[in-house]
Amino acid sequence: MNYLLIIIPFLALILLNLFPKRGRAGLALWISLMIFAAQIMVTLLFSLGVWSGVVFPQLESVLGFNLYYDKLSVFLLFTVSLVGLAALAIGQFSIKKENESFNFKNLLLVALIGMNGIAMVRDLFSLYVFIELTSVATFVLILLHQDKDALEGVLKYLVLSVVASILMLSSVALFLLAAGGTSFPALRAAVNASGGNFLILSATALFLCGLFIKGGLVPFHGWLPDVYSAAPASISVLLAGIVTKASGIFSLARFLTSAAGFSNPIKEVLLIVGTISIVVGALTALGQKDMKRMLAYSSISQMGYIVVGLGTGTRLGLLAALFHFFNHAVFKSQLFANAAAVEEQLGTRDMDKMGGLAEKMPATGITSALASLSTAGVPPLAGFWSKLLIIIALWSAGYYAYTVIAVLASVITLAYFLSLQRKVFFGKLPEELKNIHEASAGLVLPAVALASITVGVGLIFPLVVKVFMR
Repeated sequence: MNYLLIIIPFLALILLNLFPKRGRAGLALWISLMIFAAQIMVTLLFSLGVWSGVVFPQLESVLGFNLYYDKLSVFLLFTVSLVGLAALAIGQFSIKKENESFNFKNLLLVALIGMNGIAMVRDLFSLYVFIELTSVATFVLILLHQDKDALEGVLKYLVLSVVASILMLSSVALFLLAAGGTSFPALRAAVNASGGNFLILSATALFLCGLFIKGGLVPFHGWLPDVYSAAPASISVLLAGIVTKASGIFSLARFLTSAAGFSNPIKEVLLIVGTISIVVGALTALGQKDMKRMLAYSSISQMGYIVVGLGTGTRLGLLAALFHFFNHAVFKSQLFANAAAVEEQLGTRDMDKMGGLAEKMPATGITSALASLSTAGVPPLAGFWSKLLIIIALWSAGYYAYTVIAVLASVITLAYFLSLQRKVFFGKLPEELKNIHEASAGLVLPAVALASITVGVGLIFPLVVKVFMR
């Protein structure tokens, strides 16, 4: 079953491009929908213990890499399919040209293959390959509408991504020299036996830096606000919801848990980078007027929380980080859907030109408020519980200063999201906006579904924790 999650989307790509142009966008929709829905079912069945991961040795020699399921894999596979489904729905309604719609679904499947590979690989070189595959699909997706601003953003992304690729490939080469292979067990054995070996330390540092760039963490975050704000609605949802986190943050978790381990220097680096990202992202978001740029800087801050959770090096910290990873994927996807809904009706992202929109766009206003409060960590929404677990993990591990900073940054998060709600949805509706109405169903329904997950996960928190602790 592991390999089918790579092979089926690949075969679907080939099949779709064999059909004549007329009507194939509709076929692509149904095939993509079935693939994402099937992946959700597969991961849920695995979580319920209906089957366990299986390795296919006969395919390893053919494909050149091997794949396996573990709890970390299933976690990413489920999150990828959930956010991908939301992006697919939004793209279906927001991309009007048939050819662009077809290309979007093709590239979405390519990105799915890349992220599924990231979830299941068991060696460093294959991880690098699937990260690059995801990045290439993303570059093209951002430029789907051939927008000038998107071109500027993707150039920044491309330059920094190339730097990250060079760093990671250099790291793979050094690990190969030091460990004699790039499989995670071989790397873990080499790290444990290294005793401060220069090659191992250099390789670890290089790979970490590459992942920090891919994840948009401070000080490597320069590309992220431009890309998130310039990308089309469905692409923004995909990028903010899962692509950046899969390529950078999840890959970081996989690299540390399976290969590099949590030595004291690594934990200190994670805590410092994560904390700086939390603070810089939050403070910069506070001063934004562009709605999507505020959400982009907020993403940097929230990914910082995930990294400091990893930086504790404890089981509780890892679980808290993964829980916040999922929550952030859900509420940030929804917030970008909300931003797209507002932009669709007003034709602008400037929050100073808005106000009182909840009167005309109640569904967008309510779901945006729920996601904003969840991001800020307000109970009983899902974001509160994951942030609370991160704070408990930091305090339990003795990182008291980082705990205080994390709590104070949540207050700043609440401040800029309250500012967003006040400027966009509350107050008096400007006269020139009297004739606007609720956004199209393609933007509202995914936002409502994602908001329901945020509320539901928050309310059934004990059950969620039980699943995570298995």
